[in-house]
Amino acid sequence: MRNRALLALVMVAAAIFVFGVAGLIVSGMQDPASDFVAAPRGTSAPGGPQTLQLRPVSSPEPSPASSPEGSPDETAAAYFQAWVKSDYDAMRELVEDPPDDFADQHREFEDAALSKSLRITVGTIVRTGEDTAEIPFTQERDEQDAGTWRFDSSLQLAVRDLTWKVVWSPSVLHPEIQPGGSLVRTEPDVGPLRPVTRGGREFPRDSGAEAYLDNLVSQGVAPATGVAVGWALEVDNPGMPAKTVLSYKPEKPPAGVRTTIDYAVQAAAARALDGVQRGAVVAIRPSTGEILAVADRLGGRAAFERKYAPGSTFKTVTAAALLANGLSPDSTVECPASYQIPFNRSISNYHNEDHGTVTLRQAFALSCNTTFARLTVERLNGDTLVDQARAFGFGVQGESAGTSTCGSLGRPANQDALAEDSFGQGTVEATPLCMALVAAAVESGEWRPARPLADEAPQGELPQSVPLPSNVAEGLRSLMSAVTIDGTAAGSDLPQGTAGKTGTAEDYRGGQDHAWFIGYRGDLAFAVFVEHGGTGRGAAVPVAARFLRAL
Repeated sequence: MRNRALLALVMVAAAIFVFGVAGLIVSGMQDPASDFVAAPRGTSAPGGPQTLQLRPVSSPEPSPASSPEGSPDETAAAYFQAWVKSDYDAMRELVEDPPDDFADQHREFEDAALSKSLRITVGTIVRTGEDTAEIPFTQERDEQDAGTWRFDSSLQLAVRDLTWKVVWSPSVLHPEIQPGGSLVRTEPDVGPLRPVTRGGREFPRDSGAEAYLDNLVSQGVAPATGVAVGWALEVDNPGMPAKTVLSYKPEKPPAGVRTTIDYAVQAAAARALDGVQRGAVVAIRPSTGEILAVADRLGGRAAFERKYAPGSTFKTVTAAALLANGLSPDSTVECPASYQIPFNRSISNYHNEDHGTVTLRQAFALSCNTTFARLTVERLNGDTLVDQARAFGFGVQGESAGTSTCGSLGRPANQDALAEDSFGQGTVEATPLCMALVAAAVESGEWRPARPLADEAPQGELPQSVPLPSNVAEGLRSLMSAVTIDGTAAGSDLPQGTAGKTGTAEDYRGGQDHAWFIGYRGDLAFAVFVEHGGTGRGAAVPVAARFLRAL
């Protein structure tokens, strides 16, 4: 009986041993690698906690008396799970004697890498000793513009105080990083870069915009020292030259800082001035205030900075004040050859033209000085005219990048001065840029400051936009359309759909009159100025016609 009992005990023990070995073999058939996926930085990893599956090692099992807590694969799994979640505190708990700046080193690495996502693929664990192990892994990081960045590292583990711990060094972050080293992002630059058109093209030759481009550079808007093009990630180890581990450079580096200038519009403006000794064309997009062209044959940046008497183009501003104070385009008015201001001076029309009783629309189209002088004296005052001019940008403080002043109008001291100001003489002065913005405000119904740079570039200090009352904007459009249909610009080569206002301004310094024509066609407004050119119809309208027909 004793022999039978002993035999039964041996058989039970053998069965237990076989069952244990079978369990180990099943575990060994599991997938030898696992993936840990990080969501974009700042969010939780998808799918919740991952399960690490590792191939069992063949090294001898430690004796039960010295068996450590856990296992190397469990510690590694927990470490990688925490890493993809950027849980540096949890990672630190798994590290043997972590450095004080453990979390900072990770954050600095991530700040340099700027990875959009992180994936960690774990390889097969290797027992390098009874109490040590190593696990290889691959990092895959999605980098802006450069695609996927892959590199291999390894995680060292060891038993410390009967617990499996990570033996950490900076090489865990990247195999090239040594103690004291770090990953550094650099941004090589090219330059200096010149301003370019909104489409990235160089400006047309002899465009008349050269002084304006130089000004953008001198202001620092277009950096003279170059701009960053692409980037590189470098490992910077103490006492060693930096080593590039990843870089990106676009196939076509930017040609320069983008302005709002349109190449075709600029070319058309420049060619329209061919044969004009001293003149300027400024074009604006009414819906945005963007400068589409500036062709300047006046010298320097005169189209933006030098003020001239605007002549009858200023009647656009005066008409806005009259429309806001009760008149309409169809209101009946008088246009005599001359108008005697009560107890003051007499105002005459150009060549003493007498048009009798007309509508306000006709008086504007025929550019009647006497009509506007009388209506201003009788219906407006100095404050009203100054306020209306301010709504069109006159005297507004604040410069946008690359532009300068607009116009000025002093408060009229008496009725003589008020009458002269009403038709753009007296104290009224304006730049071609300013009058282009006036025309743009009529087309869009809102005065906007000039914008010389593309949307992504800093514009500097911009004044606030000013909407026009709807009846004023609609009335001004009716007046300006009449100028080209049956007024002072009718019968010219202007393309159909053009509206505008001519101006002939006396030069208070003496010499021949200045010629003006401002207007719009579609989403393009413009001012043409010819210094000492004579009449607006004779000198400025032909330039505008050449300009618009070239578009």
